[in-house]
Amino acid sequence: MFSQVAAGYDRANNVLSAGIHHLWRRKLVKLSGVRPGSAVLDCATGTGDLAIEFKKAVGPEGTVLGTDFCPEMLETAPMKARERGFDIRFEVADVTRLPYEDHRFDVASISFGIRNVNDPVQALKEMARVTRPGGRVMVLEFGQVKAPVIGPLYNWYSETVLPKIGGLITGQQQAYEYLQKSSSAFPCREDFLKLMDDSGAFADRRFTALTGGIAYIYTGVVR
Repeated sequence: MFSQVAAGYDRANNVLSAGIHHLWRRKLVKLSGVRPGSAVLDCATGTGDLAIEFKKAVGPEGTVLGTDFCPEMLETAPMKARERGFDIRFEVADVTRLPYEDHRFDVASISFGIRNVNDPVQALKEMARVTRPGGRVMVLEFGQVKAPVIGPLYNWYSETVLPKIGGLITGQQQAYEYLQKSSSAFPCREDFLKLMDDSGAFADRRFTALTGGIAYIYTGVVR
């Protein structure tokens, strides 16, 4: 599915979110606490948007490694980074079996990807394993909007409009129907914090709501 939507993925994201997803990623980078010189692993990096945001923050002395299990999604990421003058390495890797040593990174992140992982708890364990104690695992994911007015409007948009527009842009309407259904069913807020607790990897964890609960940032401090 991801290989089929890869070519139109960036355009669809910008149209469907009116560009707000970039603001969400910047917020995640700020909450992560990275500094110039930090080492970051961005899992399910896709076309590299979050990796690029992290590189802006860690500077030339810092390192950012972007990984994805789908090679087609990674095809445009190196070019996007080079066009912005950033040195970012990209590799194919499965977030549930990361090929990196323990405690290598200051921050590990995943945006709009963990709901598509077969075993989210295992993914959280792996991200924590490769992050130093006291470092942070950052997760950006869609949630379910419960507000009285915004909730019904957003649900109508995501169920009716989003799949059609995504389908027109990428030619893969079924993929965007899946993405909508998966986000509406995936645990959010306290339920996702329970998954973090199940991993046994975090000394502290919290969530931050974005845009009325359309999306959430989860922060886990590694034991």
